[in-house]
Amino acid sequence: MPEKLKPSDFISASSEGIILDVRSPGEYERAHIPGAISFPMFSNEERAAVGTYYKKEGKDKAVELGLSIVGPKLAHWVKSAKKIAQGKPLLVHCWRGGMRSGSMAWLLETAGLEVKLLIGGYKAYRHWVLQGLSSEIPLSVLGGKTGSGKTEILLEMKKRGFQVIDLEGLAHHRGSAFGHLGLAPQPSSEQFENLLFHELRQLDFQKKIWVEDESRHIGKVFMNLEFYNQLRNAPVLFLDIEAQFRLPYLVKVYAQYSKEMLAEALEKIKKRLGGQHYQKAIECLTNDQFEEVAAITLHYYDKAYVHGLSQREPENIYRLEVQSLETAKQVEAIVQHIQSTPIFQ
Repeated sequence: MPEKLKPSDFISASSEGIILDVRSPGEYERAHIPGAISFPMFSNEERAAVGTYYKKEGKDKAVELGLSIVGPKLAHWVKSAKKIAQGKPLLVHCWRGGMRSGSMAWLLETAGLEVKLLIGGYKAYRHWVLQGLSSEIPLSVLGGKTGSGKTEILLEMKKRGFQVIDLEGLAHHRGSAFGHLGLAPQPSSEQFENLLFHELRQLDFQKKIWVEDESRHIGKVFMNLEFYNQLRNAPVLFLDIEAQFRLPYLVKVYAQYSKEMLAEALEKIKKRLGGQHYQKAIECLTNDQFEEVAAITLHYYDKAYVHGLSQREPENIYRLEVQSLETAKQVEAIVQHIQSTPIFQ
């Protein structure tokens, strides 16, 4: 019989094994365990058909239909699984840890492969993830108005040994109406949670974990509420950088994209900019006046960020004036500030 593991042991075992997700492709695409390989027992259509049959005809008839579907696939699954395994254990799961994973585990073990099962399936894994995100996490937040180069700063801090999670990197979005440009499609909010928890598990909770200041939504991704509340209550190191330093950075990042893409992004914040400012931004965009476009949008985003910052407890905000967009200089100033500020140590 395959060894059955609770979620924490199942994920630990994946460091030396390979996770096979035998749910349907649609279930996998919505969200999955990071690193898992999609190894579906049923296609989306087949799963729907079995489910419908279960409701109309009962369990026994649904099982018979399932067996008729999977029968011709058995040899292919074994061949594919052996190619994937390459001598490593296979960690199999479905949604609840029921018939799909149990049947696949039996087949692969019968074929001579080492197999482990996830107790409770992906549903149990998700419960574990949500528990982890609601546990106490030693967050420190790097804040700053749009165009401060916060992501680059955090990545440089990571190189220097700080614990960092790049929330925007996980979300495939920079957080503004323009934030999707040039990036891969966003994961679902559920998948974002899985990725975030995967990152957190690799860190030392006895030390500070740095993240960027964010609203609850990063593009189309909505952050887990328990984690977001911790982010909002964590101490913030606010980089106070004047607009004159930030504008060239924004032009460098976004002017590389087509005017059509930039115009679509401006359309998303048309009401917030106001009709007059929106029309001015479009006119400047048409005339290649990219810094003027950036200045118009920056006025809106700066006001929005300052408003968000004002919702925090004042004693949790630590300001640091940095008149540079050179990442190395910014990080040097931040490191010095951290060393003199006990709450960030």
